[in-house]
Amino acid sequence: MSTRADELRSNLQRVRERIEKACQAAGRSPDEVTLVAITKTFPISDVRALAALGVRDVGENREQELKAKAPDCPDLTWHFVGQLQSKKARSVARNASIVHSVDRSSLVAALSKAAAAEEKTLRCLLQVSLASYGSRDAATGAERGGVEPDAVPELAAEVAAADRLELGGVMAVAPLGSDPDVAFAGLQDVASRLRSEHPGADWISAGMTGDLEAAIRRGATHVRLGRALLGTRPPLG
Repeated sequence: MSTRADELRSNLQRVRERIEKACQAAGRSPDEVTLVAITKTFPISDVRALAALGVRDVGENREQELKAKAPDCPDLTWHFVGQLQSKKARSVARNASIVHSVDRSSLVAALSKAAAAEEKTLRCLLQVSLASYGSRDAATGAERGGVEPDAVPELAAEVAAADRLELGGVMAVAPLGSDPDVAFAGLQDVASRLRSEHPGADWISAGMTGDLEAAIRRGATHVRLGRALLGTRPPLG
């Protein structure tokens, strides 16, 4: 009988094969792409099992789950990938090393204050809205959040100047109903312009279970995978 560990091992192998094939097609090395396992709604036992299989980067998009799980596996690199209220910045700063969803000045200020209080440095990615790169239907009904592309330079400068924050690059989610290749090409352009002003901001966090190949083709350095690794999510509690 197959165990949960067997299931995760098999899923992880398939995911790594997809990443390798996508990198090969794009003329890139798989070493350039970091897998971030998104364990939203799954138990800490799954996190431990993935860690035993070599996964080192884990992400959560709810502050409640992050603070419940991260202390149990402090040797892993924890990413916060969801929309973040400023009032929860201290908890996220305590439990994560990277925040993928910085999208406004007030959050920059809150994270800077929180990181200083925790005596640590947070790597921050700017979440970019790709609605303008989607179809008309996608743009009207499926906004995924983020700062508009033309506002990225100003917000990037704020992060770069903030105490205890490090500007890491950009993150985005392809608009629902859009061609992810077109959307991620737009993100790639935004990222390139950002690097011209901030050479160290070289991360592109893009790509999920359904569109990781397009993201890797367009330069993603981090892919955020949940369903492909862990299966169908149990309902939120």
